[in-house]
Amino acid sequence: MSTLVLELRQGDLLVVNGAPLRFRNRARIELTSRARFLFGKQIMTPELATTPARRIYFAIQTAYIGNEEERERGLELARDLIAEFQEVTTSALVREALDSALTLAEQDECYQALKLVRRVMQHEDAVLRSAGALPEAAAPEVGGADAAAAVPSSSASGAVA
Repeated sequence: MSTLVLELRQGDLLVVNGAPLRFRNRARIELTSRARFLFGKQIMTPELATTPARRIYFAIQTAYIGNEEERERGLELARDLIAEFQEVTTSALVREALDSALTLAEQDECYQALKLVRRVMQHEDAVLRSAGALPEAAAPEVGGADAAAAVPSSSASGAVA
């Protein structure tokens, strides 16, 4: 059994097994068993899902931390969004990363899938910047002060094995 120690600041949001927790003061917690959790900047609000890669991230996030119904819908949406993205991208690396992310999500390894999609988001930002479609430093960041709005009705994320 492994444990994970998290240090959280006042105002940080942590979602564990579907329950959003906001910290009133600085805390250090230890997760001693397997749990689905996301915290801080890992959590994307619906308002930040403004690009194709960000919509994929949000769909997989929902598949990870939503209730059973939301998880199924999130995974199905992720499949559709990934297929659309793969049709238009010219990058073989992006297609491979999205294939891997979808495979991981379908194996209920959504935390690892989200990590891959964050890389795709970075690539997407670079492409949009070079095309002049995204000003420097204009890319929305995953997470934010009101990340609680992103938490599906019963949410949690990040896995300790």
